[in-house]
Amino acid sequence: MNYINPSIGDLNALGLKNAQNYAGADPYPNACFDDFFDPAILQTVLQEFPDMSRKTDSHFNDLNQNKLASRGEGRFGPVTREFMRYLNSQPFLEFLSVLTGIKDLIPDPFFVGGGCHQIRPGGMLKLHADFNKHPNNRLDRRLNVLIYLNQGWEESYGGHFQLWDKDMTRCARKVLPVFNRMALFSTTSDSYHGHPDPLTCPPDRSRKSLALYYYTNGRPTSEIHAGKVSHSTIFRLRPQDHSSAGARFKDAARQWIPPIIMKMLVR
Repeated sequence: MNYINPSIGDLNALGLKNAQNYAGADPYPNACFDDFFDPAILQTVLQEFPDMSRKTDSHFNDLNQNKLASRGEGRFGPVTREFMRYLNSQPFLEFLSVLTGIKDLIPDPFFVGGGCHQIRPGGMLKLHADFNKHPNNRLDRRLNVLIYLNQGWEESYGGHFQLWDKDMTRCARKVLPVFNRMALFSTTSDSYHGHPDPLTCPPDRSRKSLALYYYTNGRPTSEIHAGKVSHSTIFRLRPQDHSSAGARFKDAARQWIPPIIMKMLVR
């Protein structure tokens, strides 16, 4: 089955055409494609999307985030399962390598941290850099792919995917999470991203997406930061979030203090 929109044509040619723009994108390598997948298949994926507000595998709910997520393949419907496997297959991996310049990408069939993501009204995910090592095999996390499933999504609903510079001084790109839009970016210890503003969609709506992460065995030494050879998620505050000295302390402390201790400190 061909999961790509027929209008796309040759995937590797598309990757090559966009490779230079990807590498030079602001604030770090990233790209966004609209109508990338076959809309009929993605419509079925949306119909199969689990309502995790009723039954969830993971609910991340703390000062930095309020989101729901699946775990593994257990919540995937039959079409979604095959679609996600395609995104971990040779043809798609080759396209990603041509586009990003990252060779020998390795998929994660366990979807650790990935899979189905859902955010309800009022939810958010503050700006962060992702964990940089797979918790099981210790491979280096190099690339995120996000696929949005939100039909009729209006600007006023919020939920924009934001990409910020490494100094946390400005938002370089905002992406509205509309149906059949794919965003992807290279993951490093300072590729800060998220949607930090609480979701303002109607109460009967939620922000739905699929997330896939890709790895390599090792990474360029230029991407290895002193003191951050291996780290969990690093949350950061925007300039407008620094409302007090206490907030600035928490922002810095989260980078060095284990999450379980931070939870005790902020209660």
